[in-house]
Amino acid sequence: MNKYMQEAKSIRAGIEAFSANQTDEILIDNIAAFPYWNGGGVSYSAGMLLQYDSSLYRVIQPHTSQADWTPDRVPALFARVSVEEYPDWVQPTGAHDAYGKGDKVAHNGKHWQSDIDGNVWEPGVYGWSVEE
Repeated sequence: MNKYMQEAKSIRAGIEAFSANQTDEILIDNIAAFPYWNGGGVSYSAGMLLQYDSSLYRVIQPHTSQADWTPDRVPALFARVSVEEYPDWVQPTGAHDAYGKGDKVAHNGKHWQSDIDGNVWEPGVYGWSVEE
């Protein structure tokens, strides 16, 4: 491995260690420090942060990327990092991305708060209260 590659790996490790203890707001403010998502067979580990379409995404579960598994379309693999109080509701695909008690979302023009842990239901169906 050449000197520059070693230095780049060291810098990347430092960025990942730093990001593990930061708020989502700080991470978003420093989005340029994170690599762009690549759909060409790249191995991603859980917790990695990636840029895609001007947004920051956290890898939920380890996988090898595919061109059609973009961060904005596969919630089983990626979660958008957001500081919005009421981010748009996204249908959970399982326990790993279910909403927790107290989580807030926007859906169908209303603000909702989850009443239960492990909430995979659509707001208005079960397990949510409308916020006034």
